Amino acid sequence: MGFSLRGEKDRFVLPPAFRKLVRDASDGQRVLCLAKHDRWPCLTGFGLSRIDEFADQIDREEGAALARGVEFDRDLRATQLYGFSEVPFDESGRFVLPEFLGQLGEIAGQAFFQGGGPFFTIWNPEALMAMGSGWEAAQAGCRALAAEASSGGRARR
Repeated sequence: MGFSLRGEKDRFVLPPAFRKLVRDASDGQRVLCLAKHDRWPCLTGFGLSRIDEFADQIDREEGAALARGVEFDRDLRATQLYGFSEVPFDESGRFVLPEFLGQLGEIAGQAFFQGGGPFFTIWNPEALMAMGSGWEAAQAGCRALAAEASSGGRARR
């Protein structure tokens, strides 16, 4: 988990644990891949190596849809997966969130980072708080980190 307030020069800070994972997954490059999550009101972040998994992911999702007798649009799913933006970050993890992604993810002055594995999510805290059952741990973590950021006057890094 991590939390960042929008700082000077309109930059957010990628938390250290996420920074290391992304850099490692991007062959040492400081490149953060960002996209709108396909179901939730948030963004996804990941390293460049995840791109190599997209074709297999589409095949798996199509197979699961066919097994359930549900229509699957490969082109739409490919557009969703490959439609990410590459955003550079500096050694301290500072990055500028492209305006259109901020709008898609409803992220304005605060960002909560959650998750792990092949990707993580970036939330507007208000959008996260509106999620239903099953999100209690993320919501509690977000509240705690937001309070810490507010009281310290700086983003948690």
